[in-house]
Amino acid sequence: MQKTIDHLKKITDDYSILLKKINEGEFAFKPNPSKWSKKEILGHLVDSAHNNIRRFVVSQYEEKPLIVYQQDAWVSISNYQHYSVKDLIQLWILLNNHICMVLGNCSPDAAARFCVTNDNTPHTIEWLATDYIRHLLHHLHQILQLEPVDYS
Repeated sequence: MQKTIDHLKKITDDYSILLKKINEGEFAFKPNPSKWSKKEILGHLVDSAHNNIRRFVVSQYEEKPLIVYQQDAWVSISNYQHYSVKDLIQLWILLNNHICMVLGNCSPDAAARFCVTNDNTPHTIEWLATDYIRHLLHHLHQILQLEPVDYS
């Protein structure tokens, strides 16, 4: 699990610097009304962090909890389009730092415990942590217009 934690710390450190270079107008631009802006994509990553923190914690004391979320509803209700970019980036950094703390306190036995997610398949905490990073990189590369990272 330490390799995953170190990878997440590096992503948070490296990509937060790049995110801070994007201006407010570019963050808020919506390519069309049905697509998320970069700000909303980052908000989605905040929501993902919240939900994964819950998965990482609850799975350690409940048997195969079902923890799902409706991403479009979360982004809409949170109204990230009108959120301060500076605050949104800081929130994303803090939540990822918290994930590193939670995972760092997760024993090997706990990392092998299961959680059921939106796909209705049980996954270990360790698998979820690795998947979280893949998902994170996919969307960070969208925001920063870098080489696409497949997440399917």
